[in-house]
Order: sequence, then structure tokens, then C-alpha cells
Amino acid sequence: MAYPALQPSSRSFSPGTYPVKTFKAQSGAETRLLYGNQRSGMTLELQYENITDANAELFVTHYDQVLGTYQTFSLPTAVKAGWAASSSTIDVTSATAWRYAEEPSITAVKPGLSKVQVKLIGVL
Repeated sequence: MAYPALQPSSRSFSPGTYPVKTFKAQSGAETRLLYGNQRSGMTLELQYENITDANAELFVTHYDQVLGTYQTFSLPTAVKAGWAASSSTIDVTSATAWRYAEEPSITAVKPGLSKVQVKLIGVL
């Protein structure tokens, strides 16, 4: 099963950082080494407001199918829509795969409607 193809109500993206190691001497001199030319540690937080309980269950099913935080997966176009066309600086497509940072959080809003929060980590 693929990641649910639902458009999120809100998204929060952190582009990650470049792999830099800093070494400091007692004198205060500093040496920095760059270990790569691609950012790592990208995070994406998605919220799905007022979705049906059946759609909320899709996230738990997908989480189980990818063995929680173990396996990676790709995101459908519906999740990336809105940012990809409007901004060249917010590039959620720069990660080739994603994995769960933690289990999805589901909150019952009222009978039949739920709110789902998903936290993902980008993998190059």
C-alpha cells in the first residue's frame, strides 16, 4: 500500500543541514570540515484536519506496512502539491524517499471525523 494520497491541511518543512564537523582548539581556533554537498536531516510534518475515520485509519495501516520507522517510501503528488509549483526554495522533492520519524497521531474531533499528525524524515 502506498502512502495515503490525501492533501494535507497544513505542512511544516525543515530543509536540514549540510554535514559539517567543527573542531575547536583550546586557543579558540576553529577548523570546519564539510562531509558532503547535500543536505541531510530534512523533516516534514503534515496535518490532516477533519478527515473521515476511514481515511485516518489509512495512515495506521501504511505505518504498519512499512514496519513503523524502518522502511522508506515515496510521497504521492497530492502531498507535495502546493509547494512544488509555488516555490523553488522549499523543495520537498529533494529527498528521494521518506520514513516515519514516529507513529502517526490521531485525534477524534467528533464522531466520524479525525485529525491526523504525521512526522517524516527525508532520506537521500
